[in-house]
Amino acid sequence: MIDGLLGKKLGMTQVLTDDGLSVPVTVIQAGPCVIVQRKTVEKDGYDAVQLGFVEFVKGKNVTRPMAGHFKKAGAAPVRFLREVRLTGEDGDDAARAGDRVQVDIFKNDERVRITGTSKGRGYAGVIKRHGFRGGRATHGSMFHRAPGAIGQSASPSRVLKGTRMPGQLGNARATARGIAVHGIDEEKNLLFVRGAVPGPTGGYVVIRKG
Repeated sequence: MIDGLLGKKLGMTQVLTDDGLSVPVTVIQAGPCVIVQRKTVEKDGYDAVQLGFVEFVKGKNVTRPMAGHFKKAGAAPVRFLREVRLTGEDGDDAARAGDRVQVDIFKNDERVRITGTSKGRGYAGVIKRHGFRGGRATHGSMFHRAPGAIGQSASPSRVLKGTRMPGQLGNARATARGIAVHGIDEEKNLLFVRGAVPGPTGGYVVIRKG
């Protein structure tokens, strides 16, 4: 059983419940996806499928090795590829190269994990990046937004690895867990989930059950 799907974040909106409450939801273009490759325990050491998010791609933008990869699966070239593990013991007939996977694998009120690339915030200081408190803001203070001491004096006389310091913020893999499915539009392959999802509008995401 395939327990995941690829999608594209379309943005956020709000929906009204029967009780008159406004619920913020994220709209995701969840599929359709095509199985490009089947991974087996005998050949690859694990059970999984390589999914491709069905989206038009110009042929000139596809390398020759990848073009042959898609041709072998009998699928049109795609831009976004990711592997999704298989659960259960359904055998090879459960998922074959060239098969399509739709948004109907999910159901309302189901909990999912959504993985994407967070928005890049550029170079940031320790207050914005790590939530440091900073120093006093009074007149004459020489310590406002600095990180403070980062090393030791005599031993070990170096900066330890993993010390929280200024640097790149965002533009990294991020996963939101426990997101509830609010609604599904099977005709348009739309998935409505409650709350926010990592990444900007138009960013690709991977949706997994559990």
